[in-house]
Amino acid sequence: MSPPGRPKGEYRSARHEGAPVSPPGRTKGEYRIARHEGAPVSPPGRPKGEYRSARHRVWTFGDDIDTDVLAPGAYMKLGIDGIAPHCLQAVRPEFAAQVQPGDVLVAGANFGIGSSREQAAAALVYLGVRAVIAPSYSGLYFRNAFNLGLLLLTCARAGELVDGESVTLDLQALTVTSAAGVMLPCDPIPEFLLAMVAAGGLLKQLRQRMGRSA
Repeated sequence: MSPPGRPKGEYRSARHEGAPVSPPGRTKGEYRIARHEGAPVSPPGRPKGEYRSARHRVWTFGDDIDTDVLAPGAYMKLGIDGIAPHCLQAVRPEFAAQVQPGDVLVAGANFGIGSSREQAAAALVYLGVRAVIAPSYSGLYFRNAFNLGLLLLTCARAGELVDGESVTLDLQALTVTSAAGVMLPCDPIPEFLLAMVAAGGLLKQLRQRMGRSA
């Protein structure tokens, strides 16, 4: 049964009946999930294939990188433009000054432990970090990061990546490929979180939706 004005069957789910289903105005099959059917998928507003990107410089860090290291308490009275230059200075003093937009941060277990301060994720966004790759994260940090548009890739083999090398990210296959060509699998990420990152975070995503509906 379909709501009034909708063609019969429009609300069928692909995973129940095997048929791709698209919202009104979308090409049939556009929302198929790559890991289920092998088709490239991009969030709404993104060209297909944009989620594969290369030449991301790696910055490596150890286990238990906490929020106080990411956003030092001594600078919390400042805005994010005052906090970001001190991001990770306790462990790599050169990081904030030398990191380039598109670089990736590779860390050990328990990344983002500590307080719930959003500035710990916002500082990396401000510095242009493309993604964090680590085997595990603090639950609070994980939520804050995606809400602010920071991509977190959960990769059990993150420790195989080498500082300074260039890696390729494939968010359709959910893999990181090292400079040596070794493909490292990452845990699945729900499509709505990828769309949130593509929009630049939750607030920007909501503004875009409100603009389209206005």
